[in-house]
Amino acid sequence: MSMRILVVDDEPNIRAMLTIALEAQGCEVAQAASLGASRALIKREPFDVAFVDVRLKQENGLELLDRESGAWADTAVVVMTAYASIPGAVTAMRKGAFDYLPKPFKPDDLRLVLGRVERLRGLRHRVHDLEERLAQEIPEARLGSDDPLVSALESQARRVAATDAAVLIRGESGVGKGVLARAIHGWSSRAAEPFVTVSCPSLTPELLESDLFGHAKGAYTSAIADVAGKVEAAQGGTLFLDEIGDLPAPMQPKLLRFLQDKRYERLGETRVRTADVRVIAATNHDLDAAVAAGRFREDLFFRLSVVELVPPPLRERSDRLQIAEHLLQFFARQIGKTIDGVSPPAALAITGYAWPGNLRELRNAVERAVIFAAGKEIAVEDLPDRVTRGQQTDPASRSPQIQIGGAITLAELETEHVRRVLASSESLVQAAEILGIDPSTLYRKRRQLGL
Repeated sequence: MSMRILVVDDEPNIRAMLTIALEAQGCEVAQAASLGASRALIKREPFDVAFVDVRLKQENGLELLDRESGAWADTAVVVMTAYASIPGAVTAMRKGAFDYLPKPFKPDDLRLVLGRVERLRGLRHRVHDLEERLAQEIPEARLGSDDPLVSALESQARRVAATDAAVLIRGESGVGKGVLARAIHGWSSRAAEPFVTVSCPSLTPELLESDLFGHAKGAYTSAIADVAGKVEAAQGGTLFLDEIGDLPAPMQPKLLRFLQDKRYERLGETRVRTADVRVIAATNHDLDAAVAAGRFREDLFFRLSVVELVPPPLRERSDRLQIAEHLLQFFARQIGKTIDGVSPPAALAITGYAWPGNLRELRNAVERAVIFAAGKEIAVEDLPDRVTRGQQTDPASRSPQIQIGGAITLAELETEHVRRVLASSESLVQAAEILGIDPSTLYRKRRQLGL
């Protein structure tokens, strides 16, 4: 089976017999007679399987599972003992043992155990391969970028990922809020646990509650069995609440309670359950206005927005062409074309267009261009007409001249001033510094002013 195996037993005869039996099956075997020796070996090299005796003179072999869980993370630990009992087996499995083997055992018993380990290894390799293929098949927007806005956002996201703080991601539709949420999960200590998405506007309040918290049999007409919700499915991981601004009013106090004490009940059930999940929410709505209008609970808003992150819209990013080239290679590979890059006129159109649909619109435009491309480069005529016709102009030129002291309102003066500062600034951060406000306030002001 070509496995590396560690045998931990204080009896030389047992170690010798196990080594002969395992080597006869094609395994490479190392031996240790104590906890200290086994720890030294596992730190030097990885093992696929470790056969560990429970009683090692005055030591307990199960201590390896307690103290060296990190070192044994990829090792299937098989506990051996001449004092086999059901409670002992249960204890070993709870501590993380892969299997429990009572002494004396036969070569066939070893083969069965190694066969199960081999199947587990095969599943792990398949999962790894699928993850690699998935990463290649989904051209998610990459956060790694030389753009200062994106670099600052990534830095903030990595810092918050190290905590369990609730995160609210605010931004226009299509800017990659879901991508950012997945990245935070991937950088966190919960990365190996589930990432579960709940789309808040997709269901009625009752069905959304069932989707989120689960329901008991008979909770409503079609509830024919007990069903766990997505909170339970996300146990230990991250729960992503997409478009939280559309959360129905009846659901808001229930979500608030869950955020406060991690407790909830399934729909139609009185039993109180708990869940250890990290919550990330996203919205393209102005939640401040929703709170002011009474459509969104202020206490829930504060619970959700311990940390706010604001992905910049595509028109404010300096890496538009790099993103387009990344998408181009993905779609060319998918379709089976060889396309080297983007022609200068097409590059000018891509960098000059405002991209109101942000990354989602850019992805669709590049996919279309790859389909229609006839040469080795994306030509300007391969792009959608709205992109080639819609190159940006100076925003100040789209409005009449406004003079200080003229017959204009304060609102018009503020709108024009913000518009011109945005047009002359290299980034949203720089514009916010000029205006003397923070970027999140400027983001909300732009939405209010329609800029």
